[in-house]
Amino acid sequence: MTTPHTPLTQDALKTLVGRAALHYVEDGSIVGVGTGSTVNQFIDALAGLKERIRGAVSSSEASTQRLRALGIPVLEAGEVRSLPVYIDGADEIDERGYMVKGGGAALTREKIVAALAERFVCIADESKLVKALGAFPLPVEVIPMAAAQITRRFGQLGGAAQLRLKDGQPLVTDNGQHILDVTGLVITDPLAFESEVNQWPGVVTVGVFAHQKASVCLLGTAQGVRTLAF
Repeated sequence: MTTPHTPLTQDALKTLVGRAALHYVEDGSIVGVGTGSTVNQFIDALAGLKERIRGAVSSSEASTQRLRALGIPVLEAGEVRSLPVYIDGADEIDERGYMVKGGGAALTREKIVAALAERFVCIADESKLVKALGAFPLPVEVIPMAAAQITRRFGQLGGAAQLRLKDGQPLVTDNGQHILDVTGLVITDPLAFESEVNQWPGVVTVGVFAHQKASVCLLGTAQGVRTLAF
């Protein structure tokens, strides 16, 4: 008699891909580390290799605290010229490796660290794989005085932008700015869209990662880790 398999929980899938990402960590290297609940699983797994790496460059204060608490040295982005790999999650990823990121409000620093890396390894569960980007509210980090103007510009594209709040007040990023979350978009040309929105005055970063797309995605599925290469 066969025993029915219990579906893995989302947390178990995050643990699975977090551990699988260790395969991409080179001995003696400095590792780019992203932000979020899936990345936290990677950080915890990385602690087992801390004697074999030189340290990490982190994309958020939260990840920096977690890395240091586990005894992993954290370097500033300005101290390194390049990174062999950047490991981070995504809110959405399509079949070309283009992503939407920023649900955790760290998109600007994530993009800065990703731009230092030779390879972006995305770790996610299979619910994040989409045909077209846009169903997840698109995060855009903005300078507060421009928020109303940028909201109107998204309206012209058919999108509805809302200021992200925390405890009833505008959320303030690690960079001292605000986040707009934009719904109602279908992003069919992520490269062109990212380039356009990044030119709008007052936009710090748009959460489309097309110019810093994934090289590899480790996708947690009920059957195990599925590797997508782009």
